[in-house]
Amino acid sequence: MTNPVLEGLAEAKVSAVHLEMRDAYQPSDPEFIAWQQGKRLDPAAERSSWWRPFLDVVTETTARGVVMRRARIISEPVTDYIRYEYDVTFPNVRAGEQIRWLPRRKAADIALPGTDLWLFDGSSVLFTYFSGVGEVVDREWRTEPAVVELVKSAFEAVWDRATPHEEYRLH
Repeated sequence: MTNPVLEGLAEAKVSAVHLEMRDAYQPSDPEFIAWQQGKRLDPAAERSSWWRPFLDVVTETTARGVVMRRARIISEPVTDYIRYEYDVTFPNVRAGEQIRWLPRRKAADIALPGTDLWLFDGSSVLFTYFSGVGEVVDREWRTEPAVVELVKSAFEAVWDRATPHEEYRLH
């Protein structure tokens, strides 16, 4: 089975934006479980100890000139999963992705899509649908102009209000 996110990144020419709005994802993820048991990535350690295959894709994508931005809307106080994401974000930043955090209360007046998404080159949206506990159950591509405009508007509003990863502190 192919991965639609990787396909979208491979085809992107200008931009790839990712909007995340859940407070927990895939609770059975082995890396999350290891983090819960005390495993931490050390930014000063050998890169191979914290580099993930997806980061090769990020590096290749941004090297082609594609701007990759990720915005995370989160509840505060944060969940353990958001603490985990925060702890493992530095490799994404080093690979070339720009990441910002927005507390949910600061997003209350933004019209948002109902689920997480990727927007590629401002023209095609990949929605990801999750189960209640955060497991991926389906994905759907959409290109209708009204859907694309909603996503663009929502993402830019979130991005403008959000705090860059380097400046955000967990609450």
